[in-house]
Amino acid sequence: MSQLSHRIRSVALLAAFLLTAFTTHATHAAPLSAGAAKIDISSETVPFNNDTLHARALVLREGETTVVIVSVDVVAIGEIGPIGNEYLGQVRSALQKDLGIEPRNVMINASHCHGLVCKDVAARTVKVVKEAMRKVEPVTVGVGTGQEDRIMANRRLRLANGREADVRHAYSLPADAEVVGVGPIDPEIGILRLDRKNGETLAVVYQFACHPIQGVPNGGNTADITGFSSKVIEENMSEGTIALFLQGCGGDINPARYKDVDSPRDAEPLGNMLGLSTLRGLRKIKTNANGSLKWINETIKLPRADYTDRLDQLDVEQDRLLRSLRGTSLNLKTYLPLAVKYNLSREFPSFYSHRYMHEKMVGRENLRHLDAENQRNMAAYTRNIITMEKLTRLQTNIRLLTKNQAKNVASGERTIDTEVVGLRVGNFVLITFPGELTVDIGLGIKKRSPHAHTFVSGYTNGYIYYTPTAEQLKNVGGAQEDSDCLVAPEWQAIFEKKVAEVLKRL
Repeated sequence: MSQLSHRIRSVALLAAFLLTAFTTHATHAAPLSAGAAKIDISSETVPFNNDTLHARALVLREGETTVVIVSVDVVAIGEIGPIGNEYLGQVRSALQKDLGIEPRNVMINASHCHGLVCKDVAARTVKVVKEAMRKVEPVTVGVGTGQEDRIMANRRLRLANGREADVRHAYSLPADAEVVGVGPIDPEIGILRLDRKNGETLAVVYQFACHPIQGVPNGGNTADITGFSSKVIEENMSEGTIALFLQGCGGDINPARYKDVDSPRDAEPLGNMLGLSTLRGLRKIKTNANGSLKWINETIKLPRADYTDRLDQLDVEQDRLLRSLRGTSLNLKTYLPLAVKYNLSREFPSFYSHRYMHEKMVGRENLRHLDAENQRNMAAYTRNIITMEKLTRLQTNIRLLTKNQAKNVASGERTIDTEVVGLRVGNFVLITFPGELTVDIGLGIKKRSPHAHTFVSGYTNGYIYYTPTAEQLKNVGGAQEDSDCLVAPEWQAIFEKKVAEVLKRL
């Protein structure tokens, strides 16, 4: 062998050795470790707390990468509710200072329950993350799903006139005859299971789409549906298991029978069902050591909406409805008894049947004439009621649009900066966003994702109000999601393009 050939062979062997060493190092990277904890954040100023509101923290670490996931029993991360806009920055700054965790590696999701939390919630959030950090230990990872379709319904109603309305306590529902359809739900529960090396479960992350706004019969402060479901999971897994709930694309998803007036609104049965369905999915998950951690946090600019023209159109519509109201002979006191009578006996409403027969026999139709007059007056009064209900919905949504138009103008900006986070733990893939995403957004992303277990959560790292689809925004002024919204329809394409990029990189 020539000296040149010998050198070439030596270089080749060295390269092969280095490649093998590098590959071995990459394959046997530092194992995934995790720690979890929870802390009471219930308000001390409410008359009474029905159940405990929590901040739950999960710290994930692989090699030099540390990320934090926090689930908070609160309506939003800033803007609305008891947590101020400074909360996210305060928590991130403290964790960077005290633990060296990069601010963009901290993800905080609001369950969207409407409970009240303590004034020092930021300090307690930092405290619970530090406790979780102290408990970090090697874990195995598993991913799976559960199914639950009994506890929620899409609150957007499709109307015969092509518009859509919302099921809300803020206004009355359209007449049954006007409703021709409802929107979809997402029954999938996304589940990440983290087990200790001894097989005990350290933490469960479960994700689901539904507004937890059912309340409890006694009217007390509550973590609502997802507070009860987390309790069910924690009490039926290993001792010390922490169950973190992540709100999904629940912008247009309400609890089932949300407008029920025949029984007290009670979140506990719904939460129990969600918890049990999650446990059913958890039992099927097998964990393993292949739990690589990937994290992407990027900021995108979304266009702000301009509602000037739409508000002018809605003012015209409001004026038209007002002018359509007509005076009637009836008021509420006379209308209600007539409504009962004429629905109880449509053929003989004003007296017993024999009196109608007697009048007909003797050639008089006095009761029939009375019935005809009453029915005309009732129809006119009913039309007024339906018109007034339309006005209440319209005025409520005009107020929302006016508020958000003022916000957009006052900002002096044409865009809104929003964080998009992509997380992968093993085969569990999560996308997060600060808006109240409607369910169609999540269903579409999941369908197009290259990953089998992909889940999408709104209400994360800030709050920018509702973010409905571009199609739903054609309905501006008809439902809360399209009225309590800061962004223009183009937002959806920008967001989904970024999500596709992030999913590909994960």
